[in-house]
Formats: sequence, C-alpha cells, structure tokens
Amino acid sequence: MSITVEHLNKIYPNGRHALKDVNLVIPSGMFGLLGPNGAGKSTLMRILVAQMEPTSGKIDIYGHDIMRERKAVRRVLGYLPQDFRFFAKYKTYEYLDYAARLSGFTRARQRREAVDAMLEEVGLFDVRERYASKLSGGMKRRLGIAQALIHNPKVIIVDEPTTGLDPEERIRFRNLLSKVSEHDVTVILSTHIVGDISSTCNRMALLNQGEVAFYGSPEEMLRQAEGKVWRVWVPHDELQEISNRYPVITTIPSANGWELQIVAEHVEDYDAEPYAPNLEHAYVYFMEYKLNQWSND
Repeated sequence: MSITVEHLNKIYPNGRHALKDVNLVIPSGMFGLLGPNGAGKSTLMRILVAQMEPTSGKIDIYGHDIMRERKAVRRVLGYLPQDFRFFAKYKTYEYLDYAARLSGFTRARQRREAVDAMLEEVGLFDVRERYASKLSGGMKRRLGIAQALIHNPKVIIVDEPTTGLDPEERIRFRNLLSKVSEHDVTVILSTHIVGDISSTCNRMALLNQGEVAFYGSPEEMLRQAEGKVWRVWVPHDELQEISNRYPVITTIPSANGWELQIVAEHVEDYDAEPYAPNLEHAYVYFMEYKLNQWSND
C-alpha cells in the first residue's frame, strides 16, 4: 500500500500558489520531505492530514480518497505537528490516556495497557507521573509521537520534529521513527534539516517554491553532487571574498588561514582538491546550481 498525490494545487485567498501540480508516490517506510522554509511542506502536511482542502488535485491514502473519505483517512493517520501542544495540567500518562480516549479506547483496562506500553516504547515510562509541562524538549517531542502512535496508524506524519533538540535527543528521535517504520507503516518526515533525511529515509522529495524539484533516493541526489564539492585553503583575509563567490558549507580555522568545504562546478584562483560529498553538500548544490540554472532557462 502507498500514498499517491496527483496534480495537487493549493492557492490561498491572497493569491499565493503554495503547491503547484505536485505529484508523488510515497511507499511504506521512511519518506523524507525536504525543502527550505516557505517551500510548501507544511501546506502539504496539513492537506495530507485532512486539516486543509486543496484547490485541486487528488490524494489516495491506503485506498481512501482524502476528499470523499476524510473520516476513514483520519482513522489510519497519526500526526505530530510542528507546534505540538498539550494541556499543562495533565501528567504525562494522563495526557496519553486522554489521547487514547479520543482514538477510541473505551475500556479502561485496555486503555491503561496501551498507554503503559506506548510510554515504554518512547522511553517515558519512568516519568509517567511528571507533569507534561515539566518534561524536557526532547521528552515533549517523544510524548507527541506517542499520541500520534497510540491508535496504531498506518501513516504517521511528523512536521519538523527535531527542530531545537540537542544532538543526542535528535538521534534518539530519529531512531524511534525508524523503528516504527519497520512495521509496514509509512512515516513522512517533513524537515529542513538535511541530516534527518540522510540518516533515516530510503526515499525523499525536495520541494522548492511549491514544486517537486527532486524525487528519488538520497543516494540519487548525492550522486548529482559528485565532483562538485571541494576542500579549499585560503588566507585569513580572503574568507569573505571566497564566501561571496561560492557557497561555503564548513569553515575550519588553521594556522595559516581557513580550511573550507565549498560547493561549485569548478574552482578558480584557489588551491582546491575534490572532496567526497554528503547529502548536505548535495542539497546545497541542487538549490544553488541545479534549480538556479533551471529557473534561469
């Protein structure tokens, strides 16, 4: 089973064309939706979870037409929005119990067992009595994914889930999502953090100005940047000059100046050597060169 998006458009009342003829096939497993702020990711997420209607187009989620079967679609969906909030007066287990009630758990014993199992799954069982408002940032995000998972959905959509988390908590959260996706579940991860995609997703799409600029695997995007990343050494007083000419990815101070990683078709006037690209390099190359070239044609 999969999700298919066909010729999807969203035009807001102010005339902004947020999504432009978007076509996607999203299989089970981890799927990454990457793009800069304002690319249309959150608009697409809100349409997929039936919080917003598209201007035109069709979406099929595991056999359900999102426009004609909205209740059925919501039953198979779990959603963690970017601005996830909860009732501060609830303890951690109380909030998840409330979410379980909304998801159809009517029997108290069944609900209690489901809540305890989910708190164990996301690593929050030991803090189940703590007020949700007193949890750390990472714990709050884990509580958010717990409420999205409590009814065993077939599709889980998470919008910018690791923003603001420290590296350890970010890795923990990504591993949790990967574990969930192993059970024939589709996890859509919308983010502007490239590392979240490269670490977890087998397929991805890049949105830019409301359009699908790339669709494929992270490895396919990575291949497009081969031979386009360079390690360059420059004196201290030339850092600004080279930054004006090329996208600089990393800057490392050295005894005689700076060691840089830059993205470019080729490098002139500087001592440079080829450097093996990662997905962040590939993303910058795609945005700065492929898309700029396309938009200028």
